[in-house]
Amino acid sequence: MTEAWRLIPLHEASGDEQMAIDSWLLDQHVQGLQPSSLRFYTWDKPTISLGYHQKQFPARWNNLRYQSRRLDLVRRPTGGRAVLHQGDLTYSLVTSGLKGSRREVYRQLCQFLIAGWQDLGVPLTFGAAGRGYIKNPNCFGTATAADLVMNDGYKLIGSAQVYKEGCVLQHGSIRLQPDSELFETVFGAKILPPNLADKNVSAIVNALIASAAQNFQAVFDAQPLSATELQAAINCKSL
Repeated sequence: MTEAWRLIPLHEASGDEQMAIDSWLLDQHVQGLQPSSLRFYTWDKPTISLGYHQKQFPARWNNLRYQSRRLDLVRRPTGGRAVLHQGDLTYSLVTSGLKGSRREVYRQLCQFLIAGWQDLGVPLTFGAAGRGYIKNPNCFGTATAADLVMNDGYKLIGSAQVYKEGCVLQHGSIRLQPDSELFETVFGAKILPPNLADKNVSAIVNALIASAAQNFQAVFDAQPLSATELQAAINCKSL
C-alpha cells in the first residue's frame, strides 16, 4: 500500500533556518499536522553543525573564515558530532511507524540512499567505526554503521537521528565537493574527495527521490514551504 508523503523542493537557507525547519517538521508530524516528508537543502554559507549533545569543540571554530566570510556555527536537533557543511547536499526525512532497533531503523532509512546512488553508478556500503570514534569531534573522521562509504573508503554520507513520540527525524550530509583546505583548517585532517563533478545536484536529487518513492512505497506531493510555515518554524526555534 502506498503512503502519501510531502516532498519539499530544494531549499537554500542559513543553518539556523534549516535546523528550525527540520525540528518544526518533526513536531508537526508528532502532532499529526504534517505527513511523512522528504526534503533536500543546501546551506547559504559554510557552516559547522554540532550534534545536540556535543558540548566541547575548539574555541577557534567561533572565528573561522572562508573566502572572506565567517563560518556559522549551529546546533542540530540530532546527535552525533560536528559536520562541516560546504560543498555538500543535505537530505532530511521525517516519518513514523518503523519497527526495530534504532540501528535497524537507520539501515531501513538509508536504503533509499544506497539505491539512489547505485542508480547513479556509485556503490555505497555501511561503515564501521574505529576505536577513536567517541573522542573524535569530526563526524566525517570515522564511519559508523549508520554512515555510507564508497569503495575507496571515502565517507560520502553521514547521518544522524532524533526520536520524538514514536516519530523520527533523520538528516544527513552528502559530501559532494568539499574544499580540502577548509576541511583541514577546521578538523586538522586531510581528505581526498572523489571526482563527483559529473554528478550534478539536480540529477542526484531526482535519483534519490525516485529511490525513496520505491523504498518507502510513497507517493510524493511536492509542496514548497510557504512563508507562513517558514515563519512558524523560525518562531518555534527561537522559543
